[in-house]
Amino acid sequence: VGNVLGTLTGNVVGNVTGNVTGNVTGNVTGNVSGNAGTVTTNANLTGGVTSVGNAATVITNANLTGPITSVGNATSIASQTGTGSQFVVANAPTLTNPTVTSYIESVVAIGTVTSASTISLTSGTVQTATLTSATPCTFTMPTATAGKSFVMLLKQPAAGTATTATFTGVKYGNAGAPVITATVGKMDILSFIADGTNWYGSIAQGYTP
Repeated sequence: VGNVLGTLTGNVVGNVTGNVTGNVTGNVTGNVSGNAGTVTTNANLTGGVTSVGNAATVITNANLTGPITSVGNATSIASQTGTGSQFVVANAPTLTNPTVTSYIESVVAIGTVTSASTISLTSGTVQTATLTSATPCTFTMPTATAGKSFVMLLKQPAAGTATTATFTGVKYGNAGAPVITATVGKMDILSFIADGTNWYGSIAQGYTP
């Protein structure tokens, strides 16, 4: 208990509390807490990591059998393996070959649009919008980033006069740009995917929401 300066090589049984300067190498049974440049390197963590303060690198090449429950202001958790709780500290992590079961996409309710609307995918890739009676709408597409895709559920107004909608810079198949179903209360579902240069679109029409 207190400050540990230097390198710990071997087995540490119990809790290490305080500031650790250097690397902890070996088996750690218990919790690791404090501030360190590297908390664990090539170690077996059988007690997990429950607090590591402001560590710059929390785990590097470590076998983690307990959960990570708090990392304070840690900037990275790298190369971890094991059976405990795992997570990635990044704003836009790249996951290779993950298995995701029973996922739900975020829905963005744009609401009622008027003559113009700019689409943003920041909050989700399922978008819903309702047209205003007798008011054609031009939708401005987001940047055509390779691999990006989204779906829009586009509704005609519940009453009044059905109208039209167009999407800027979208390429369609042989049939060309679709004509939105011209019936009050109906809904079309438009799907878009980008290749890095263009958006490509398709449509399914005439749903009753």
